[in-house]
Amino acid sequence: MIKAEAKRLGFLSCGISKAEFLEDEAPRLEKWLNQNMHGEMKYMENHFDKRLDPTKLVEGSKSVISLLLNYYPSETQKDSNAPKISKYAYGTDYHFVIKDKLKQLLYFIQEEIGDVSGRAFVDSAPVLDKAWAAKSGLGWIGKNSNLLTQQVGSFYFIAELIVDLQLEYDTPVTDHCGTCTACIDACPTQAIVEPYVVDGSKCISYFTIELKEEIPNGFKEKFDDWMFGCDICQDVCPWNRFSKPHSEPLFNPKPELLEMTKKDWEEITQEVFSKVFQKSAVKRTKFSGLLRNIRFLEDK
Repeated sequence: MIKAEAKRLGFLSCGISKAEFLEDEAPRLEKWLNQNMHGEMKYMENHFDKRLDPTKLVEGSKSVISLLLNYYPSETQKDSNAPKISKYAYGTDYHFVIKDKLKQLLYFIQEEIGDVSGRAFVDSAPVLDKAWAAKSGLGWIGKNSNLLTQQVGSFYFIAELIVDLQLEYDTPVTDHCGTCTACIDACPTQAIVEPYVVDGSKCISYFTIELKEEIPNGFKEKFDDWMFGCDICQDVCPWNRFSKPHSEPLFNPKPELLEMTKKDWEEITQEVFSKVFQKSAVKRTKFSGLLRNIRFLEDK
């Protein structure tokens, strides 16, 4: 019943797992943090216990309902020489879109089942989204550390409802990366340091979104024209041949975003930035941050 309603709300798929301590993830997360692979993302060091145990995050929780929402666009930026934006940021900020759908799903569960309490999460709290989605059988964690699904690839958002309701639990699927190393070979900054391990502090998405200081000069000419985020390891993944365009109107970009030329981006003003990215996730980097990224690409 919950899965049918999730589908009706537009989610790609829904999987359910038991809310319990993520035993396999604990040593992995600890090692990743100890090796400083989170760079300046100091918030990753906070709430270590809550990240691994949903019962510490949502009191009395019994189930984690994981959901996927497709964002693969039907069109991409027109000018092949223009600075690039990650596809997930084309339309309205996903936090708002998904939070709304999650609230509707929780309300449905309460209406149909009764006194159920829970919380909705869209990468805005210490929840290991990919680990829960994999545990719930929605895909496997690929060599680029993204969740991959045979039928639809990886261009989707992951979100959760953590509830105090016992449900039937799904089982994980097997890994289908095989001997493929397309993502590792294609990463221009060598951020995928070994299969399944990404050094966040070397990732283009980290430099263009998370890093607040100047981008290190050592990475000049390695950005492949990405000014906000990066899709390289997804674009080259063979499973993304199966990506189909989303059907969420709110994820459609403003037409002018796709039309902007290299020159338009280089001459962008605060006014244009505010208009084109009115409700966009790109606002996270602010106008000054986007300008820094564009200058970094220009300054070869």
